[in-house]
Amino acid sequence: MKRFENRVVLVTGAASGIGRAIMERLAAEGARLVALDVQEEALSALAGELRAVGAEVETRRCDVSDEGQVDAAVAACVARFGRLDALVNVAAILRADLLHELRTDDWNRVIAINLSGTFFACRAALPHLLESRGNIVNVSSTAAVHGQPYAGAYAASKGGVLALTKSIAIDYGKLGVRANAVLPCDIATPIFGQFQMPEGGDWKLVKRVMAPKGSGSPADVAGVVAMLASDDGAHVTGAEIRVDGGCFA
Repeated sequence: MKRFENRVVLVTGAASGIGRAIMERLAAEGARLVALDVQEEALSALAGELRAVGAEVETRRCDVSDEGQVDAAVAACVARFGRLDALVNVAAILRADLLHELRTDDWNRVIAINLSGTFFACRAALPHLLESRGNIVNVSSTAAVHGQPYAGAYAASKGGVLALTKSIAIDYGKLGVRANAVLPCDIATPIFGQFQMPEGGDWKLVKRVMAPKGSGSPADVAGVVAMLASDDGAHVTGAEIRVDGGCFA
């Protein structure tokens, strides 16, 4: 399929995990891509691999918690390609803490990247998406609706992402812009591979966010994102689609 031929897509958190899988999937479907991340070496390696198979890819180091960097990245994308057809927000961090031990600085950092970073990117992209009648796909989490053990800041941030997505869908739907959220759970990515149980934690609580069929892959999420961002999702907006292998079936 070449559902993204002649379309420009910007992806945050693009260097690894779900973001990388989305880049690979959209490149295979003909997209012209702009990849944002703080991991410059991983970005460069990804761009090299995709260019080797014929994809048109630009990369930029960007801390999404810095609104100036986000604004500049979106402006550079449009300057390079002349348009923006879809925004995919993946950039996020995860902490494991007992809430009464969570420091304010750590709470603020999670919110700044996961929620404010998503807001900054959406705000910067929307004027261009209005021109192209494009769309936004935000990566939230099942934590947004079911909670997640020892991840209060993460769950709160992803709940905010989900609510923001639905608000954008309402505000901009009649203007031709769609917005949807995917809610992964138990996906084998570096962010969850780094999870460390806080002292005194209970593994029985963690098992509730483990898929009965086993962990999914980033490619499982990428396929759903590609559908939503393409014309196959033309009549889908304000949706929350779980990609969780039945964790909460």
